[in-house]
Amino acid sequence: MSKSKKLFNDAKKVIPSGVNSPVRYYDPYPFFVKKSQGSHLWDEDNNRLVDFCNGYGALLLGHRRKEIISAVLHQLKNGTLFGTPSSIEIKLSKLIIGNFSSIQKVRLVNTGAEATMTAIRLARGFTKKKKIIKFEGCYHGSYDSVLVKAGSGAAHHGISVSEGGLKEISSNTLVVQYNNSDELEAVIKKHKDIACVIVEPILANMGLILPENNFLKNLRQITKENNTPLIFDEIVTGFRVSPGGAQAYFGIKPDLTTLGKALGNGFTIAAVGGRKDIMDQLTPGGKVYQASTFAGNPVSVSAAISSITTMNKLKNKLYSRLERYCALLARAIDDIATDMKIPHQINFTASMFQIFFTNKPVVNYKSAMKSDSKKFQKLFSALLQKGIFVAPSQFEVVFLSTAHTKSDFNDALDAYQYALKMVKK
Repeated sequence: MSKSKKLFNDAKKVIPSGVNSPVRYYDPYPFFVKKSQGSHLWDEDNNRLVDFCNGYGALLLGHRRKEIISAVLHQLKNGTLFGTPSSIEIKLSKLIIGNFSSIQKVRLVNTGAEATMTAIRLARGFTKKKKIIKFEGCYHGSYDSVLVKAGSGAAHHGISVSEGGLKEISSNTLVVQYNNSDELEAVIKKHKDIACVIVEPILANMGLILPENNFLKNLRQITKENNTPLIFDEIVTGFRVSPGGAQAYFGIKPDLTTLGKALGNGFTIAAVGGRKDIMDQLTPGGKVYQASTFAGNPVSVSAAISSITTMNKLKNKLYSRLERYCALLARAIDDIATDMKIPHQINFTASMFQIFFTNKPVVNYKSAMKSDSKKFQKLFSALLQKGIFVAPSQFEVVFLSTAHTKSDFNDALDAYQYALKMVKK
C-alpha cells in the first residue's frame, strides 16, 4: 500500500472526506505531497511530478522562489504577527496601486473569499442597495451570497446552491450568463436595487472561458450608465495575465478589484482595492465594517512585496515567454486530439489553458457543463501516471509558471499524447 493511501485512510478519520478543500479530492484518493521546488512536487512515495496545478494559479513564480523565501526568512527573524500597523503594509499597498491604475486605496485581507465578501459589502454600503449580480460559473468564494451557480469545486461536485446556505441571502443574488451583456442590461433595468456587478474578467473557475469581443467593454458601459459599481474578481488573473491583471490586458477600469493567489506566490494574502470614495467607506473612517487579526501580517506582506517586485523586474520576459509556451503547448495538444478525431475544444490565454471534450465552443457555464467530464477524469489519471499533475477537475485550469522548463513542456506534451490515447479507448 502506498504512503498516500495510508495517509488518506488516516485523514478520513479526522478530516471530513479526508481533505481540507473539496477540489483536492479525486478517486480513489489524492496523493500527499512532502516537498516542492521550482516546477516540481514530490509525493510521500518519492515520486516526482511536474506541477501544472501550481496552487490553482498562485505560484506564477514557481515553488520556493528564492527571492520570496529570502524575504520571508528575513521577516521571520523580526516577528510573525504584531497586531499593529507596520511600514511594510504601506510599501505593499503602494506597489499594488502602482500596478493597478483603477486602485486608489487598498485594504489587505487574507483570502480571496474574504476579499470578494468585503468588496460586495462595500458596494452595498456605498450604494445602500441589496441585490448583486454575478455570472454563471464565476467562483467568488464559498459563502452564501456568491455560492449560486458557482464554478470551481461547486460545479465539479454538482452543487448549484449549497445546503446550509440561507435562501434569504442567496435570493438577493441575481445570476446572468457569462458573455451575455444583453441579459445583464435587461436584468439591471428590471431591478432598481442593484448594489454591484461582480465578475471574473476571464472565467478561470469553469475550466477556462474567455470574454468574447466587447463583453467586458459592454459590461463597463452598462454599469456606468446605471451607476452600478463594477467589481473585477482578479483573484486568479491579477498579476498572472499581466502586471496589472486582466483589467490592464483588456483596458477596462472597474470600480473595485479583488486580488489574491499570485499576489503572495504561495503565501496567504489577498486584497481589495478601488476608488477612493468607495474604499473610504470602510471602518474606522466609514461605516462598512471589516476586520481581521491576520490581515497585513508581516510574513505574508513580505512575501507579497517580493512577489510583485520580482514580477515587475521580470515582466518584459516573464509574460511573453509564458504566453508563447502556453500557446505552443495548447496548439500542439489541439493538433494531437484533432489527429485522433477526439471531439474537443481548447481555450487558452496568457499562461492558462484547458481542454474540454465537446464538439461545440465553450463560451459560458452551460456549454462547459455539456463537456464530457468522465473523459477528463481519464485524461487526468493518465497524465498523473506520466508524472504530470494538473488540477483534478474539468472546471479548473492548467497553469504555467516561470519555473517550468522546455523539458517540462516536452514531458507534458508527451504525457498529453499518451493520455489522449487513453481517452480515445
